[in-house]
Amino acid sequence: MLVILVALLWFTTVEASHCSIMARLSLMRNISELSQNNYGRPDLSHTTIVGSVLHGIKEIEVWLQNFAPGSSTPIHRHSCEEVFVIVKGQGTLYLTPSSHSKYPGNPQEFHIFPNSTFYVPVNDAHQVYSLP
Repeated sequence: MLVILVALLWFTTVEASHCSIMARLSLMRNISELSQNNYGRPDLSHTTIVGSVLHGIKEIEVWLQNFAPGSSTPIHRHSCEEVFVIVKGQGTLYLTPSSHSKYPGNPQEFHIFPNSTFYVPVNDAHQVYSLP
């Protein structure tokens, strides 16, 4: 099983009302009590630890994701920067730097392992694969 902590960094203008939203958000929470979703994929467990939809935070989302052995994300990209911290397990990151075209080309392969971290720039196509 591959366990990943993911932070997506959105760069937007923070509105004044943002502070009142943060005042209602508990500073300390138990991750095991947060709701999980698999988005229709039985090989995925996704928990939004903090994020825009649930908490009104505008510049960052933090996720905890568990991937079953042999599973992967689809090839995708984000309109924000993304930082991964590998908590448990091993896998492969497929990354196509500067791949802003519709067809990203051949990706570079990076081995990921516990306590490793990696960064995905804005709009770079990528895929994470959990080793069996």
